[in-house]
Amino acid sequence: MKYDLVLLHAPSVYDFSKNSLLAGPISDVVPSSPVFEMYPIGLTSIADYLERYGLRVKIINIANRMLMNPHFDVEKKLKSIKTRAFGIDLHWLPHAHGSIELAKIVKSLHPETPIIFGGLSATYYHKDLIEYPFIDFVMRGDSTEKLMLLLMNKLEMGNTHYAEIPNLTWKKGSEIGYNPLTYVPKDLDDVDVPGYRYTIRSVFKYRNFLDPLPYNGWLQYPNTALLTARGCTQNCLICGGSREAYNQNCKRQSLALRSPAKLVEDIQFISRFSRAPIFILHDLRQGGREYVNEFFSRLKKLNLKNEIVFELFQYADEGYLKQIEESVPSYSIEITLETHDEHIRRYNGKFSCSNEKVIETLNYALKHSCKKIDLFFMVGIPGQTYQSAVRNIDFCETIHLACNHDPRIFYFVAPLAPFLDPASPAFEHPEIHGYKKLCHTLEDHRKAITQPSWKHMLSYETKDMTRDDIVNATYEAAEKLNEFKLKYQLIDQAGYEDIKSKIERSKAYIEKIDSILSLPEDEQAPALTKLRKEIQELNNYSICGKNELKWEVQKNYANFFSLASVGLEQLYQDYVNKMNHFLRPKRRLQFRLDTEQQKAKL
Repeated sequence: MKYDLVLLHAPSVYDFSKNSLLAGPISDVVPSSPVFEMYPIGLTSIADYLERYGLRVKIINIANRMLMNPHFDVEKKLKSIKTRAFGIDLHWLPHAHGSIELAKIVKSLHPETPIIFGGLSATYYHKDLIEYPFIDFVMRGDSTEKLMLLLMNKLEMGNTHYAEIPNLTWKKGSEIGYNPLTYVPKDLDDVDVPGYRYTIRSVFKYRNFLDPLPYNGWLQYPNTALLTARGCTQNCLICGGSREAYNQNCKRQSLALRSPAKLVEDIQFISRFSRAPIFILHDLRQGGREYVNEFFSRLKKLNLKNEIVFELFQYADEGYLKQIEESVPSYSIEITLETHDEHIRRYNGKFSCSNEKVIETLNYALKHSCKKIDLFFMVGIPGQTYQSAVRNIDFCETIHLACNHDPRIFYFVAPLAPFLDPASPAFEHPEIHGYKKLCHTLEDHRKAITQPSWKHMLSYETKDMTRDDIVNATYEAAEKLNEFKLKYQLIDQAGYEDIKSKIERSKAYIEKIDSILSLPEDEQAPALTKLRKEIQELNNYSICGKNELKWEVQKNYANFFSLASVGLEQLYQDYVNKMNHFLRPKRRLQFRLDTEQQKAKL
């Protein structure tokens, strides 16, 4: 067999080129497009871990290949692959349609090859997934690298005692098993998250740099990210990655951290091939004061050329921003404030401090050389009314004036869309938190994401806002934000006119689609097909500028010699892994013993 495992990432809607309509602003504030072609970083950590043990693992970003080339033949690509197993991620729920359709196609082409699902949404809906005849396994939990090695060993040896693997949902003939979710590691130092060494190595090893690209445009703007932790100390009501959600979905009761030493080691490695910004996922302060001090102490010793982007979950004092300034040559900050309303923020759990403290945090960052601050507001959060959603823009002006008109602050507004996160407190207890949940099952979400406009994709309403209200408030806030940016010369006239035109046209198309959906069913499809070609350009950056989310960088890649050195080093590492292939039975045994000890402790 050419590969042991091939990991596939599907588009949000599988046949998006034929059936997509008005996705609108649902992906405006993330790097990927409405196809959601950016795959979860866990794919690379799984691939990296398995290849340490001599397995051959390939990542194919099917979504991005389809996006880059409208004529890309998915079935031809998949049919030529020989592998022991396929893995498909269902980490984010917007992939509910694409991942299932892709699995169906893979099984039709390779009926004897097992298909494995994984990810947070797959974990939540594992019982639904295993009922599909073309899905054989669901690997549950937030840390599946070692468990995937156990499963791959069993598949290689023809051992069908799947009940021995923690966290696994499996199918054998008509028998279905739901193994207890007991493997929840307490730290992440034995895995690389993401596995950039694997990514670089795979380009040379498998002689294809298009298949593993993270998202469309990555070659022109190669952003990287590092995961500091699995789990979260915060308990935001609408987040599927909150403390309560992790506990409910993954049995995680405490934060699993990557050590400062490993994070800085990864930053140093990334700087050898990239000059683009490095995004540190999660607020570093979750690890505690000693953790933060050690990280910045180590970071300061690097002669770093990359900008580092930090997240803030809560108020930051001047000492913290000064510490960042002294440790890196260039940095930016991301803050999801969600709302101007202090009471709603406290209730929802995000940036639960006064507005004065918010402005203080921003001014401290600006004072201490922060290059860029991205500030995000949302429409559709618990306790928010239509008027409150629009008043977010008044607070943008308050901030702008209080920060001396500083152009380094970038303001964004976006809907909470398209779905409530499964396992989030709002999803689990909608009536308590003021939500009316419109989608319950995996099948509900799979159908919702294929609806012709983002209004009809929404999986929720609130006690204060209907779907129409959420859509209208989003566009009204976006119009007001656009005017605010022009007023203070944060955008030029051309940029203002572009966004204004897109918003006006988007609102008109929302009405057109609603009108078509009121027609008899047999008349709807032809009318939607006619509309489709006109709408395409409104699905990218419809309420903000294309480049507003980007961090400025003068040079995207390191020099040729550094790139060549990294490539040769990773090829040598692959050679070492192949040599160690002969030790795999011994390593399997040791890993099995380690796992049994861990299970006994639990």
